[in-house]
Amino acid sequence: MGTTLGKLWAQNGHEIMFGSREAVRAQALAADIGEGTQGGSLKDSAEFGEVLLLSFPWYAFTDVERAVGNAVDGKIVFDCINPLKSSGSLALGHKWSAGEEIARTWHRAKVVKVFNHIYWQLLEQPEFDGVQADAYYCSNDDQAKAVAAQLSAEIGFNPVDCGPIKHARYLEPLAVLWMQLAFTMHNGPEIAFKLLRR
Repeated sequence: MGTTLGKLWAQNGHEIMFGSREAVRAQALAADIGEGTQGGSLKDSAEFGEVLLLSFPWYAFTDVERAVGNAVDGKIVFDCINPLKSSGSLALGHKWSAGEEIARTWHRAKVVKVFNHIYWQLLEQPEFDGVQADAYYCSNDDQAKAVAAQLSAEIGFNPVDCGPIKHARYLEPLAVLWMQLAFTMHNGPEIAFKLLRR
């Protein structure tokens, strides 16, 4: 998710820095992608960006939190994490969510749940027979929502506002439903959600 979104946004003219616990890995990734991207440590990337994208396993959040410290304060933070257990079920869900936990922990940041229900391989081809796949997002901050909508639309998705951050507790189970439909029910990964309006 992080690699592909970073590449797409860089191709649209945004300045991108990839972050990793091992800065050399992020630097190698940036060199491979090109497009003027950079690489550094987690804290380097948190300090660099106006908008931060969290794209790592849920169990790593505590380590990332320690690594970046207060560098996230005042920043827009895109959270595409699904708090999955090895069984494929949610470690959190329905009554609480990873999105809410991140917003509670980083209460000085503007957290947006977004891209968690979209398979990474669809990011470069979000149209299905001319119909745009939806990018659902939720946040308590209107400015952060506007940025999420803009950056979703720039790469070809139809942005859909799903309300406050507490609605992440519905978006995260939606990702599990996607996985069930794609893999357990044998529909394959070339599927996406769409809100139809009359």
